[in-house]
Amino acid sequence: MRVNRDVADIWNEVQHVLRKQFGEPTFASWMQPLCVVDKNEDSVILRAPSPFMRDRVKSHFVDAIQAAFAKLDPTITRVDIDHMVLEGSAISVDDVIAKPEQHGGPAMPAVVANSMAEATNLDRRFTFENFVTGKSNQLAFAAARRVADQSDVQFNPLFLYGGVGLGKTHLMHAIAWQIQKCTPERRVMYCSAEQFMYKFISALRHRNMMDFKHLFRSVDVLMIDDVQFISGKDSTQEEFFHTFNELIDNSKQIIISADRSPTDLEGMEERIRSRLGWGLVADIHPTDYELRLGILQVKADQMRANHENLHVSERVLEFLAHRITSNVRELEGALTRLFAFATLVHRPIDMEMAEDVLRDLLRANNRRITLEEIQRKVAEHYNIRLSDMHSARRSQAIARPRQIAMFLCKALTQRSLPDIGRKFGGRDHTTVIHAIKKVTELMDKDQNIREDVTLLRRALED
Repeated sequence: MRVNRDVADIWNEVQHVLRKQFGEPTFASWMQPLCVVDKNEDSVILRAPSPFMRDRVKSHFVDAIQAAFAKLDPTITRVDIDHMVLEGSAISVDDVIAKPEQHGGPAMPAVVANSMAEATNLDRRFTFENFVTGKSNQLAFAAARRVADQSDVQFNPLFLYGGVGLGKTHLMHAIAWQIQKCTPERRVMYCSAEQFMYKFISALRHRNMMDFKHLFRSVDVLMIDDVQFISGKDSTQEEFFHTFNELIDNSKQIIISADRSPTDLEGMEERIRSRLGWGLVADIHPTDYELRLGILQVKADQMRANHENLHVSERVLEFLAHRITSNVRELEGALTRLFAFATLVHRPIDMEMAEDVLRDLLRANNRRITLEEIQRKVAEHYNIRLSDMHSARRSQAIARPRQIAMFLCKALTQRSLPDIGRKFGGRDHTTVIHAIKKVTELMDKDQNIREDVTLLRRALED
């Protein structure tokens, strides 16, 4: 379509006004790509290169564009924005369902639309039905279930955090599968922080940022796994920040996972950490003995379905639950090794075989007691808050458990006195020395204190 020369000239002047009004970065991203395609009696039609840009300009900039046109030509009272997908440049969300990048790059994010089966980087094993709950993950599971079952956004963002192998990724995959089951019309994108960064860099390299923005900002649910990996990546954080705001502003659900809480994400911009803590923050604690045993029982039942002739005794499962405490992945891996070995060499799964086959794993999982674990156990025993371990409160109901925790930290770990002091609210090493001396004296005089310390020590070493 031939464009009226006068209108094209006016558009050049309008662009100059908009550049001064909004600044170069905003202008270059949202207004410079527009072009004039037609003029009617009192209106101008501008064309955007993608539906996403069209919608963004309409919602944020069309009034300013219209005012600039009217100031230069009073006959123009309306500005319309349409779009045209340029051949070979734009991508459809439905066309990028979990297809691996060429040239050996990381897999594409899984975009869950109407064909869940095609989202190959979502694991079918990771469902709510296969997730074993306990005290350590109860809140995270309940929050994930609520987000998955209800289309109304209640917790935004939902932030799941915990150590390696505790079930964060399992819960995120389960959310995606459940949304597909309950509300299949909702578009869900799941990707790792690494994939997000890779796609961002690729878009910059190929000057295809509009497609990138459309891909990540046109979904109903965005799920980013292991967000800590964008720490220190300033440009990626900038794009993540704007993507986050865009989705929040449009009442779209965001689900994030990390290995630590938002406030502890070092190398992350303060404005991002603040936003990550806006919604519900749910932590997944290290598994306790009961939960580990429950996981092993479920896993063993699943394996027996494929190995009917194999049996693993409850004693072996209890042994594994006691000895392998690092994370669930290692726990399940140990059981898989036992079944595989038993199948290949035709041996029964007994204690002797378990100790022999898992010798290296058991050695690596020798009990390593942490200062945090001691603080948590002592706080639970005396029914005080964990935060009291770090507080300045000096009442005996708080100070005595704190001293006992310091005593146990010195007795059960190799940490130095200054290190222990820092874990208790930045206290001096002399405070730790005083606590150790005081508890030692009390154990000689007070049977209750002696029994408490003995019980706590046994529970921590078990």
